[in-house]
Amino acid sequence: MTLLESILLGLLQGITEFLPVSSSGHLVVLRKLLGSSLTDEGLFLNVMLHLGTLAAVFVVFRKDIRRLAAEGIGMVWDLAGNLKRYGKELRLGEEQRYSRIVHNNYRKVVLMILIALIPTALIGVIAEPAAAYASNSVLAAGIGFYVTSVMLLVTNFVKDGEKLPRDAGYWCAVVIGICQGLAVFPGVSRCGITIAACLLCGFHKKFSVKYSFIMSIPTVIGAVIWELRRLPAFTFQAAPFLCGLLAVIIAGIVGYFSIRLLIRLISRQKFKYFAGYCFFIGTTALICHFVI
Repeated sequence: MTLLESILLGLLQGITEFLPVSSSGHLVVLRKLLGSSLTDEGLFLNVMLHLGTLAAVFVVFRKDIRRLAAEGIGMVWDLAGNLKRYGKELRLGEEQRYSRIVHNNYRKVVLMILIALIPTALIGVIAEPAAAYASNSVLAAGIGFYVTSVMLLVTNFVKDGEKLPRDAGYWCAVVIGICQGLAVFPGVSRCGITIAACLLCGFHKKFSVKYSFIMSIPTVIGAVIWELRRLPAFTFQAAPFLCGLLAVIIAGIVGYFSIRLLIRLISRQKFKYFAGYCFFIGTTALICHFVI
């Protein structure tokens, strides 16, 4: 990998990962245009690039993540206390007073994230063979871009939601988790389809962005661990490693500004422009498939 390639890959990942345009779909189309395939080194770099952009999520939403982590620990502590009281109640036959585990918005979000991860993980495991095939199919990427385009376009006709976690049913988390699971296919933007699902469920715009990105943390970490098992051992070389590290750093920095940009754009209902872009890239992908 050359220095220029490192810079371009970092920029591409940082921009497309957090804007609703699918980073994986762009990589499939780019490989088709360049006539290259996904090598073991390329797969490793792809994994590392996701960790770089994940760091941007931690930086932008660090206050919310810190509070969610604290409340998550508190939920486990309260649950353990309730189990202890239940055991005491069984032994002594005395009615115990139990702690309410979900008693604020942050704890509700923690539970919603955990619920959403269930369908996401199931789809990821079940659809792995199809997703692996699609990762080298520009036709699949084109279809995925069309799906993203439609989802983004629909949100422009939805009234502004005011729903917050305390108002939401857990079925919303299931629906959003299913949408996130579909993002294993190239062209389907993870942030685009999950934010669109949040808006269609009636959530407030700012919460939709926060929930989508914070929910991506355990999802990306799990996906990285799952992908690492596919990597065979390969010889370490200093120059490619440093170039890859540069790409990861660039992806993280650009990703930070991409998140900030998306937060501004969603408040102004600019998703229709991304919908048009995804339609254009999807059409380009189909042309590449049938012509090149």
